[in-house]
Amino acid sequence: MKHSIFILTLITLIACQQPSKEHVLTESAPKIEYPEAVSKVFEAHGGIDTWNKMHGLSYEIVKEDQNEKQLIDLKDRRERIDGEDFIMGYDGENYWVEADTTYKGNPVFYKNLIFYFYAMPFVVADPGIKYTTVDPLVIGDTSYPGFRVSYDDGVGISSEDEYYIHYNPETYQMTWLAYTVTYFSKEKSKKLSWIHYDDWQNIDGVILPKSMGWYNSEENLPTEEKRRRSFTNVKLMKSALAENAFTKTAGAKVVEE
Repeated sequence: MKHSIFILTLITLIACQQPSKEHVLTESAPKIEYPEAVSKVFEAHGGIDTWNKMHGLSYEIVKEDQNEKQLIDLKDRRERIDGEDFIMGYDGENYWVEADTTYKGNPVFYKNLIFYFYAMPFVVADPGIKYTTVDPLVIGDTSYPGFRVSYDDGVGISSEDEYYIHYNPETYQMTWLAYTVTYFSKEKSKKLSWIHYDDWQNIDGVILPKSMGWYNSEENLPTEEKRRRSFTNVKLMKSALAENAFTKTAGAKVVEE
């Protein structure tokens, strides 16, 4: 398969992980005017107004031995994750983890990581975000229009990070996401990673992934799928979540950023 991509601004091919809790949308937040293409992408996934009515999201990531359960407060991005050998969370102030000695992960880095990919495109509707049209990603005979997402200073862990979202030109559903990770190096990176979105499900009027595939890349272009994750038991909550849903467990330790 031949691939070609023409990015409007080649010198800033960076992607973002997550916004800070101070900048997530609330029901009382002022209405944001989005560019036409961005609004159409939101509408293709159920609409930003439908998404903003939701208070919580939970799902399970299908894994070979034991599914990983994630619960997220959509208003302030508190989170609890129950994995095979760990429980971790963010209670609004502290990152915490309870794990056995085999656990090698980074709770701060992992906070909201899968959620951010899973809840695309709605997570790029937050305040403090800028949108720039980019040239399309061309794969085979299909040209996928796209836009770049960048962040105002101070938004998120790495405000210089960016995403590139490319969507189906007929349906406006998101099809490809390009991103990089700058959390560890704290420096800009031009190495793009790709996720392909081609398997959707309707959850209470919101279109969310049933599965999605991470791709290998060559010269910053997607080549072949290297890993696919499936999601089950997906639920959206229209009521506020219990305050103790994200409370540190008795055996957990607080982790510094």
